[in-house]
Amino acid sequence: MNKTKLMQAALITGALLLAGCTSHVTQKEKFSGFLGDYSNLKEVKTPSGNPVLRWVDPSFKKANYSYLKYEPITFYPEPKPTDQISKETLQGVLDYANSRLKPALGERMQLTDHAGPRTLIFRGAITGVNTSAEGLQFYEVIPVALVIASAETASGHRTRDTEVYFEGELIDASTGKPVFKVVRKGFGKQVSNDTQKVTANDLKVVIDGMANDTKLFQMN
Repeated sequence: MNKTKLMQAALITGALLLAGCTSHVTQKEKFSGFLGDYSNLKEVKTPSGNPVLRWVDPSFKKANYSYLKYEPITFYPEPKPTDQISKETLQGVLDYANSRLKPALGERMQLTDHAGPRTLIFRGAITGVNTSAEGLQFYEVIPVALVIASAETASGHRTRDTEVYFEGELIDASTGKPVFKVVRKGFGKQVSNDTQKVTANDLKVVIDGMANDTKLFQMN
């Protein structure tokens, strides 16, 4: 292959890799169906600067509510463990999410076991836990490095991002209608390849970020 054709091949490879660069918000094809309607979601930044998809009912007023009923976070749909992400890891992430999110919400509103007047109901789900090839870095956007990155990705030896997907909503207990929705994608610790085991500890940083933003988010 002559130099020109090699360059063309490298650029084509680069275009394909760049098209697959890791997105920091949940793409539509990753919506789980847990929330039902995703049409009004808009990309915004959390207090800590993380991009999320969010919707708040324009008529929502926090002063109209005094209590919050916490429904434990679940998986949706039921996850399928893999060689890299075990059942124990998945359960560990779920348990940690509930241990961090419930008290974080409790700092914002008084928790209750009853869905009565002036009450919001929290529903949340972990909708995905997976790994994906790390997005290209700036220094890789040169033809030779693009070819190397492509070969590493194809062989499974490229560094992998660990990802947790979350969807949640607040529902007015009196009307049964959502007043707040959020879809969030978070990144845990990277693993060196597609065979390194992912642990719950690798993913705790995602949950910690969610809990922190829950405490800091200002609702009208």
